[in-house]
Formats: sequence, structure tokens, C-alpha cells
Amino acid sequence: MKSTTSDMARLGVDIGGTFTDLVLEVPGETGPQQYSTKVLTTYAAPEAAIVEGMHQVCAKAGIDPAQIGQVIHGTTLATNALIERRGAKTALITTSGFRDVIEMRTESRFEQYDLNLTLPEPLLPRQMRFTLAERVNAKGQVMIPLERADIEAVVEQIAKAGVESVAVGLIHSYLNPSHEQMIREVLAQKLPQVAVSLSCEVSPQMREYERFNTVVANAYIKPLMASYLGRLEARMQTEGVACRIFLMHSGGGIISIQNAADFPVRLVESGPAGGAVFAAHIAARYGLDKVLSFDMGGTTAKICLIKDQTPKTSRVFEVARTYRFKKGSGMPISIPVIDMVEIGAGGGSLAHVDSLSQIRVGPESAGSEPGPACYGRGGARPAVTDADLVLGKLDPDQFAGGTIPLDTQAAQTAFETHVGTALEMTATEAAFGVAEVVDENMANAARVHAVENGEDLAEYTMIAFGGAAPLHAARLCEKLGVSRCLVPPGAGVGSAIGFLRAPFSFEANRSVYMRLSAFDAAAVTDLLAQLQTEATQFVRSCDAHSPIIAEFKAYMRYTGQGWEIPIVLSTAEAANPDPAQFRARFDAEYTKLFGRPVEGLDVEITVWSVNATTPPTPVAPVDQAEAAQPATATGTRPVFDAALGDFGTATVAERSVMTTGQTIAGPAVITELETTIILPASRTGLRQSDGCLDITPAHKGEAR
Repeated sequence: MKSTTSDMARLGVDIGGTFTDLVLEVPGETGPQQYSTKVLTTYAAPEAAIVEGMHQVCAKAGIDPAQIGQVIHGTTLATNALIERRGAKTALITTSGFRDVIEMRTESRFEQYDLNLTLPEPLLPRQMRFTLAERVNAKGQVMIPLERADIEAVVEQIAKAGVESVAVGLIHSYLNPSHEQMIREVLAQKLPQVAVSLSCEVSPQMREYERFNTVVANAYIKPLMASYLGRLEARMQTEGVACRIFLMHSGGGIISIQNAADFPVRLVESGPAGGAVFAAHIAARYGLDKVLSFDMGGTTAKICLIKDQTPKTSRVFEVARTYRFKKGSGMPISIPVIDMVEIGAGGGSLAHVDSLSQIRVGPESAGSEPGPACYGRGGARPAVTDADLVLGKLDPDQFAGGTIPLDTQAAQTAFETHVGTALEMTATEAAFGVAEVVDENMANAARVHAVENGEDLAEYTMIAFGGAAPLHAARLCEKLGVSRCLVPPGAGVGSAIGFLRAPFSFEANRSVYMRLSAFDAAAVTDLLAQLQTEATQFVRSCDAHSPIIAEFKAYMRYTGQGWEIPIVLSTAEAANPDPAQFRARFDAEYTKLFGRPVEGLDVEITVWSVNATTPPTPVAPVDQAEAAQPATATGTRPVFDAALGDFGTATVAERSVMTTGQTIAGPAVITELETTIILPASRTGLRQSDGCLDITPAHKGEAR
């Protein structure tokens, strides 16, 4: 990442819903050497899997854990706690009259024609939401002062309820936080053991529903994550690892463990963010400006668009969508995040037949406990991994490097019992149906995401990683018309490698409404300077020496529109803001998205943001290889080809012995310790000089 880290051993850790992935990077004479492993996630004590995996990679590298100089960690624990409602007993303090904002939502219907539509329950029941008589207006002026005696009376009620955490969300506190700060002072005095989250710090932005929901989510998971991070730090010290531990956040950067404990909501999507960073790093090596990142693990699949070697980002995303992954049916979290679509389509996603006799896959997952039926750990229902096994894509004796033997008969029985009987199918036909459904679900999610962003996927290169992605990537390319797919080395633990490539960064943002017709250049300069200072301080708490780059954005829209688009500002534009320049930049971006600007309308800015980041990891371009000789085959085995609808005899090769320029034609199976790459008959693979397997159509000009 920087010269200060080049001479130390660094550990990347990604806790997923099924597997915990670890990558140890150790300095070597010819460059950093990587050692990796996958262990089943231990739900009761996630740190136990980390310690087990750490000892495994340290043994492979021949070093002692005490020699590790930096640990970078990403986790789905925060996300899972929100989805499964396993957070702390939490109370919300809000402005009188706004008690039900998180329950009323935006009053929009995410399924227009479902007469029995049920809105998701809010995180907090009504009796745990308390109000105070106070009011700040949309200019930040106090209209109704807050009385300390009123706060003390509410705190007494909260104390009787026995809460562990309190969220404070007052109207327009992003402009004037004094009332929220006063509430924190009283809570610290009266209930010092209770965790407190203020919306003016967690998400200082307009739109009270999103802001209140975000601060409630932060408070809800704060005790859980603080406890976990404390246990992890103590356990690592017991194991002799005395270095600092850092956390990957959802925006694609790294923050300190203390910042993560204070703002755990920023850890939601931290694992997938690492994967997007990993894919962006590969894209930079190959000079690719349009990349579709495809990350499929044990529980979910994540799809992200990467343009100009930078993942697309957003200010709001949804957790725990309850209605067929429809937009609007989840919990909106208003924080900086890498923009991706996530669906319940992982190796552990369970299949069933619905009331219309249709095969459905996910979002329910078998996880690691009990896991798919083929794990032999008590799971009886068929999962995607079971389908891959029945269709010949997996070697039952070599799964996860041979650490988890798979039971083919158990997988077949699960398909016969839960899918085949209902649909009068054999186990193989049922497995084919499940594999096609899950692949089509992912392909459809990618199509929708591309259309929403005005992109044509035929112009994109796919980068596939995650334990299950290389099994399904070529079939997705067939469905999407994508002609090139790269499977990088270490694909099975891609997110953990991404953690080691991520910069230290923090994005500070604030809502200050301003029309270009009433532009106040001095106020803008002052605001951006404040945000830059705030973001820089967070980064300095992690890295005291590296240079820091500031990235400026203004979120703009035509007056009266419902949503904004981000406009990136140069350092000069931020230092000397000019409304004419802002207008020109907005018109250009709006035209890119919607085809033409709208004449005669004023433009307004709603949110300002500054991202402070250390310089990105230097990237050496890849000398791309030409096809030379065929790879050495280690054998053959029957593998089902979905496009042909039948089994074919596939060549089997080991990725570790393939050399630069070697090729392999589909149908083929390329094996490695942490994943398996499947090439259908329509594809051929070429081993590039950096170890990537470059998958393209077998016949020139063929996309499908």
C-alpha cells in the first residue's frame, strides 16, 4: 500500500456468511508472497475462525503470528445483525411529532400491484421511540429551545426500559447539532453505561427517514460490534499479535478499530467493498475502463460496475430487502458506500419449489451451520453447491483444498426429495434447473443494474472472484453477451486480497442546501475546508505519515427534482468555487445520464462531501501473453454444460502448474485450492503472465 508497509507481514481477513477467508502477504526477495486459506465461519465466536485460519496461513508462510505487522478486517457481522434483528435493546430520542418517521417510511409502494403488501417492521417498536419538545428549522435556527429538565425526564423513562443503546435523531440536526449534543451530555451523566449514537455525526444529511434509520441502525449494532471488536483485539494479543487492527468500511477504504466501534454502520457491506477494490486493482493492471465485478461467495452474489478503474459509489443503499430484493423494500442506510447490487445467490443459497411449481433459489442460505446437504453437517435441503456437485463442477474429494469432503449421494437425495418429487424430475434435472435459475437471477440483476446506470454490458469485461464465482462466471458471460472474463489468482479469497490493496480513507459529508442562483462562494469554501479537516483527522488516526489526497463532490439536481447526481470537483474548483463552473459540470453530467439538459431551471446543491484518502497502491501494467501451447491435462471427467443441456467430457487441469501463454479449450475444469473454474464448450482460457485466466469465446467474434 505504501513504503511503510512493504517490509511487514500483513493479514487480510474477510468473515462471510459461510467461510472466513484469510490472506497473509509476506515480503519476499522478488516481491510480496501470498498465502491463503478458507475456514468455516464460527457464528458463536467469529474470532475463533480468524485465529484458526491465521495459524494455518502462518504455518504455510513459515512465520510466527507475532511477526504480523498489520491486520485488515472486513465482516458481514453488522449486516447479518440487521437482517436477523439480533442487535441491542435500543431507544430512539427524536423531535416531538416525528416519532413514527421510521415506521411511515416514504409512503411509497415498492410493489405497485400487490394488494396484500406488508411493509417491513422498523428496527424499533413504537414504545421504544421517545420525543422531546424542541425544533430547529431548515436554516439551522432554533425555533423551540430544548430544556434540560425535559431531557432528564425522557432519560428516566429510558432507564426504566433497560436499554443498552440510544439513537438520537432530531429534525435538521445536520445543520445545528447543539440539541443532540446536549442530549448526549445528559445521557453520559445519567446512563454512562449506555452506548449513544447521534445522527449529526453518523449521517449529517437531509431526509429524516434515511437519517433516522441510519442512526437507529448504528445504535442497534453498536454494542454487538464493540463487544466483538474488543474480543478480537484481546484474542489476537493473546495469540501474540500485537499490531493494530484496521477495518474495511463500505466506501472502499480502511478505518481504525476505534472508529469502527463508534460508527459500526459503516461496516455494512465492508466485505463486498473489499471485493470491488480487488477488481478495480485487476482492472488497472489490464488497463480496462469498463469492468463488471462479479463476486459470488457462500451466501450472496455481488455485482458492481467499475468505470475508469474506480468502483461506482453512492450515498444511500438498502440492507435486508424483504420483497424479492425489490428496491424500496429494505432498510435505507445513508452512508458512503460502493454502489453494487447484492442478491441471495451464493453457494449456500437454498432451493425450493413454490406454490406455482416454480424453482426458487435463495435468499435463505444454509450458511456454514449446517451448510449444504453435501457438507454432511446436518443440512437436508439442496443448495447451489449441491447443484454444482451433482452437475460435475466440483470434485468431492478436493473441495476447499480437500478440507471438506463432499457427499454426492446426500446432494442427489436432497434434490430428489425437495425438488425432483414435486416436479417429476431426476436429481440431475433438478440440479440443472436450480443452477439455471440462480445463474439467470444473477444475470438479470446485472442487466437491471447496467440499465439503471445507462450502460451496455457487451462493452464490459467481467472480473470473477469469490469461492463460487468461477464456477458460474462463464455461463453468466454466455447469458449477458460478455465476451471476456478474467479470473485472477487468489479469486477464492478475492475480498481479503482487496483489503490489502485498499487505502486508508474516510468520507465526511453534510447537507447544506444552496441554489446556484444564490451561491455563496465564501460559505462553500469554509464548508469544504471543515469537511476536509474532519475527514483528514480520521485518516491520520490510522496513518500518521502518508500524504493524503482530498476528493471533493457536490450532489446537485434541478430545483424540484427528487434526487441528486454526484458532481466531482477539482481541488481548484473546491478552493475557488464558481457557480458558472458548477453549472457547466452539472449540465455535462446530467446530459451523460439523461441525454440532454433541462433548459430554464435553476440548479440546487443538497449535499457536500470530502473523501480524504492515502494514495492508491501503485499498479504495474501486465504484459499480456499470446496463446502458445495447450495446458497439460491431469485427466477428464463428465461435466454438465447448461448451454448444451447435457453432460460432456471435460478436460481437467491444475491452475498451479499452468504457465504463461498456455491455453485450455472448453469443456474444461481448472482446479485450485480455494475454487474451481468451469469452461463450457463455448469458451477457451489463456493463462496470462500475472496468473489470471483470460476466458474468451472459443470462436472469434462469438459473444454468446
